[in-house]
Amino acid sequence: MDSLAPLGGLFVSAFLAATVLPGGSEVVLYALLAHDPAALWPALAVATLGNTLGALTSYLLGRLLPASRRASPRALDWIRRGGAAVLLLSWVPVIGDALCVAAGWLRIPPGRSALFIVVGKFARYWVVAQAAV
Repeated sequence: MDSLAPLGGLFVSAFLAATVLPGGSEVVLYALLAHDPAALWPALAVATLGNTLGALTSYLLGRLLPASRRASPRALDWIRRGGAAVLLLSWVPVIGDALCVAAGWLRIPPGRSALFIVVGKFARYWVVAQAAV
């Protein structure tokens, strides 16, 4: 990799895509790896880290929601039934954001939440990376 700038852009894209802002970090990862396949592991690490931190930001926002405000009823139901393991789906557009907010609102333990979020995020980026290299 010639410069760290592409990884910085990937990190920002991945972070923003995991919050309530729309984003296409998969496209950024794909483009980066299509241009530089040798960057596979650093790119996977940066994308997973950025997207996980973005999801944990949504989780934190859920924890900060006042009791009078509720997260998405559907997401709350999924988290109540499946617990932290449902956060494996945190990578799914729109639904994933709601699941992270609901997990925070329900006070699902942050360590377990982070574990399932990072596994789900890495798996999604791994599939994208394999298509690119």
